[in-house]
Amino acid sequence: MTLRSVTCCSKPSPSLYFRPASRLIAMPLRAKILNPAFSRQMATSNTGISIMKENSNDDPNDVRFNSVFGIRTIELNRPEKLNSLNASMVKKIVPRLQEWEKSGLANIIVIKGAGEKAFCAGGDVAALAQGNKSGSEGIRESTKFFGHEYQLNHLIATYSKPYVAFIDGITMGGGVGLSVHAPFRIATERTLFAMPETLIGFFPDVGGSFFLSRLDGELGTYLALTGESLKGVNTFYAGIATHYIHSSSLPDLEERLAELSFPDNMPEKERNNIVNSTIEEFVTGLPGGNFTLSGDIRQAIDRCFRFDTINKILEALRSESTEWAEKTIATLLERSPTSLRVALKQMRLGKEWTISETFQREFRLAARFMKHPDFVEGVDARLIRKTRETPEWSPPSLEVEDEAITEEMFTIKEGEDERLPLLKSGIDYMQYPHELIGLPSELHIENSLRKFRMNPKDLIQYYDDLYDGKRGVKPKVHDVISRMTTIDENGFVKWRTE
Repeated sequence: MTLRSVTCCSKPSPSLYFRPASRLIAMPLRAKILNPAFSRQMATSNTGISIMKENSNDDPNDVRFNSVFGIRTIELNRPEKLNSLNASMVKKIVPRLQEWEKSGLANIIVIKGAGEKAFCAGGDVAALAQGNKSGSEGIRESTKFFGHEYQLNHLIATYSKPYVAFIDGITMGGGVGLSVHAPFRIATERTLFAMPETLIGFFPDVGGSFFLSRLDGELGTYLALTGESLKGVNTFYAGIATHYIHSSSLPDLEERLAELSFPDNMPEKERNNIVNSTIEEFVTGLPGGNFTLSGDIRQAIDRCFRFDTINKILEALRSESTEWAEKTIATLLERSPTSLRVALKQMRLGKEWTISETFQREFRLAARFMKHPDFVEGVDARLIRKTRETPEWSPPSLEVEDEAITEEMFTIKEGEDERLPLLKSGIDYMQYPHELIGLPSELHIENSLRKFRMNPKDLIQYYDDLYDGKRGVKPKVHDVISRMTTIDENGFVKWRTE
């Protein structure tokens, strides 16, 4: 078969879309919104989510905004707290994003974290747990925070302009929500990704139902239940990041992006292609070594985490009789039993949720977790007291099989209206519209093999052409061929069926 070269990210002539670098002039913006008319009122319901207003005691400098030509930057500025996200920051970011989306002068959004340690280490859950201890009012405020956070996450997921996240450093929980739904997620050698919510008696939120359930095989289920971290280039191979560059190149990349200029009528896809090509200019190579969750470990993940109950997953892990399996069992037994069961059901149901439905359903889950004792107990034990002992979970262990607790978390009671009002309507999807920007998914490769007959060499070349020679594509396709396919008598690749 003759393969036609398909390019998803053509590289246009730089002279068409770049301004001269010599004209770069930084224009700092105050955190306070200059035009309150852009701060849209959020619809109210019995969720308690209402207008997002800044409080007089909010830190005016916890987020810094900047403007250089067509680029608009958001810098999370709490380095002493690893840039953990709080209500004050959310209140500042939302109206600024809305303002920029309407502005003809704003072309590209870049979000980053201050300091060298973290992009954003998550939401400030310690403060939320402390508030919950005060009673019903504290629980209402915590629930309101998650509603505002998820509204911001959904706004990012449906944003109409190129949005680039520099996930340089620790990126967990709330930091994942600020980045993972964007078309461009840039990892560096300092990136440390994790969704560790089951460790603190919560669930993998901020859209985890959507993005984790759509990772290859059972990788998302594994990351959701264990909270396992991924470092550096591994976030790129896992599909969390779309690009990998060295952290020292980020300032130059930001300056380069500021030079980009788009015609007003240019379609969003074409703008994304230009931004993608620009980022690729700064990819100088990938570190040596394979993806840490590939090969035998990845096959074990798919074998063990395919089941729909935690007990069956544990049984499968025990049958592996490997050091990795023993470590994984020990990890799961330390987690909140309720969180584990909810997260597993979340991964199964989330595959069928749209991006909008995801945040609305996760808001219901968050509201119920705020009333469950495991959240306060987990945060207090792990983050405040920092004890090594297992928290006093309720129920205390996985031996207590009370699925009624799990069902209660997902059940919408008659007459109950907890639908989170979203900031944008009319935009919804089941798959990310920008999925071809990162590495090819296993599902994409499987669909190609069901359409075309190709030998291994042709398949690898096909994807190298499709992704315009993107680094990482060849090793990714080669790994998928070795794990997920067989070669028939004619030398063609066939998807393996169990």
